[in-house]
Amino acid sequence: MKGFRSTGAAQRFLAAFSGISRRFRPHRHSLSATHYRAEMSIRLAIWDHITGTAGLPATA
Repeated sequence: MKGFRSTGAAQRFLAAFSGISRRFRPHRHSLSATHYRAEMSIRLAIWDHITGTAGLPATA
């Protein structure tokens, strides 16, 4: 179960994650490395803006 405590917890996570995961998987096979990096930078910046984490310091 990949670290989930119950099947219910896994199902809740996967239900939320399924709508989000497509945003982070561009069609890699049709992009050059440069375009892939640029696309992922844009997508992650949008995600940071949506989640409100843009401009916050990273924690270790």
